[in-house]
Amino acid sequence: MNPRILIVDDEAVAVKNLAYALRKNGYDVTTRESGPGGLEALQHQPFDVILTDLRMERVDGMAILKRALETDPDMPVVLITAHGSLDSAVEAMKAGAFHYIAKPFRLDEVRSIVAKALELAQLKRENRRLRFQVSSGLHTDTGLVTQNPAMNHLLMTARQIAATDTTVLVSGESGTGKELLARYIHAHSKRGQGPFIGVNCGALQEDLLANELFGHEKGAYTGATGDRAGLIEAANGGTLFLDEIGEMSLAMQVKLLRVVQEREVQRLGAQTATPVDVRLVTATHRDLRAEVAAGRFRQDLYFRLDVVGMRLPPLAARREDIPLLAFYFLRKHSLRMGRDVDNIEPEAMSLLLAYPYPGNVRELENLIERGVALARGKALTVAELPAALAEHGVHAMPEVADSLPTLAQREEDYIRHVLERSDGNRTRAAQILGIDRVSLWRKLKKYGLEAGEE
Repeated sequence: MNPRILIVDDEAVAVKNLAYALRKNGYDVTTRESGPGGLEALQHQPFDVILTDLRMERVDGMAILKRALETDPDMPVVLITAHGSLDSAVEAMKAGAFHYIAKPFRLDEVRSIVAKALELAQLKRENRRLRFQVSSGLHTDTGLVTQNPAMNHLLMTARQIAATDTTVLVSGESGTGKELLARYIHAHSKRGQGPFIGVNCGALQEDLLANELFGHEKGAYTGATGDRAGLIEAANGGTLFLDEIGEMSLAMQVKLLRVVQEREVQRLGAQTATPVDVRLVTATHRDLRAEVAAGRFRQDLYFRLDVVGMRLPPLAARREDIPLLAFYFLRKHSLRMGRDVDNIEPEAMSLLLAYPYPGNVRELENLIERGVALARGKALTVAELPAALAEHGVHAMPEVADSLPTLAQREEDYIRHVLERSDGNRTRAAQILGIDRVSLWRKLKKYGLEAGEE
């Protein structure tokens, strides 16, 4: 359905010109030539944007603005005013108007403002929907928040295998949430009431890791003044999560293989082994097949660990989750810090959507946590985001060797770039470009570009 625009002005010529210009852009335009007519139109159907003259007999633009905002607080209303009444237009902006246009206006200026108004309204409504989803508990208690089809399929698989005791290998880039997925599997298993013990294999030296995992008997080494159970024993009846398993030394891999095969653990310095009932979930950012081929990882252990392999996609491959995750982290850190920050301004959200996230979900959480800490009001704005995000929104295009490119060439190149970054999604690309979908469609047709997915 095309966006619906209401034009209210007691000058018939102005109404005719505006309607003609906006209909050419594919909008569904309704016109009224009086204030009472505008109020009557608002009673009978919803609109996406309202353009109204400020000075009209009987019912003026301020009355139209008030009624529109009562109907929909996110309704963008654009005031049309003569130069002599700019002070009144400023007052209207304070009362909630989106923008004002001074007569005589340029039609290209009107088109641009309407496109921006539509984008803002869409982002506000999407923000409101996401805030409702987060506050309603759409997210899981383990923090895996998603509306991405591939991620939902992954979680469905995780729930299926959770009921078994099969060993799971989770792979993916750093920051994608590998430990969260391990906790998700644990929470949905029959071991959910048991312990979840996690250890990063790359954070400890070999001897320290061995002591942490296997424990020791009194006198096993200098300083071992008593018996101490390791983390494998501590996880008995629950789940042991070994993060960055690819960093484990070959010697440690041999010891771990025995635990997996024999279901028992032998403390350092002990003469006998202790049976353990542990579900093992491991994770890595490395390609373990390549590590096996290079001789850095034992093949027999790899086959034992990769009974069910699950790969988490990077955040760049699930960009539709960025707004939902952003609001989830906003609520999480606002509650933790005792801050009353419950919204994200559309301009800030646009920057978050355009950023490539080399650090994945962890980086997005850090950005939101930083924003909550710095926020001066109830909404996170561009001012609370690092300047690097804005720099990523500017695409540097190469110069032609002997001549400068035309503006049309620049525009075509940038639209191509945004479509690539949006994975061909036209709605997302239009948001980033700051235009409505109808305008984007016309430009795609003009330049012969593939429209991609909705």
